[in-house]
Amino acid sequence: MRHLKLFPILLISVSALFTMASCTNDNPADLTPIVVQNNVQTGTWKITSFIDSGTDETSHFTGYTFNFDSNGTITSTNNSVTHTGTWSITDHNANDDSPDSDINFNILFNLNNNFEDLSEDWHIISQSSTRIELIHVSGGNGGTDTLTFERT
Repeated sequence: MRHLKLFPILLISVSALFTMASCTNDNPADLTPIVVQNNVQTGTWKITSFIDSGTDETSHFTGYTFNFDSNGTITSTNNSVTHTGTWSITDHNANDDSPDSDINFNILFNLNNNFEDLSEDWHIISQSSTRIELIHVSGGNGGTDTLTFERT
């Protein structure tokens, strides 16, 4: 009978452990370029949301998968169509004592199509092993773009 009383406590403890393990990396102090680099270089990714100054343009990337290679190459493929660009992670606060993180996820496609819109110095909103949320505020028109990659 005593074991039955301990079961709810054990169940709550295990549930809390899984919840903590699945949280995004919301602590900027724990978010480093190497953490992001190691994460994106693992597996294949897809765009699950792309909002360009308030306009949902996610459908422009339907069917495309993205691979982030360790040599700085990003490859996007949709059946027989392949686009290649570059990517990097930079830390603009490397010598800053501020607790706020300013890690940029830089993407560059030299194309005159929808992929041109991805070419920005994105700021990381959050990241986990399966999802990376990015934001870019335009210096020209002040528009805000958001981009979300999820592991396939």
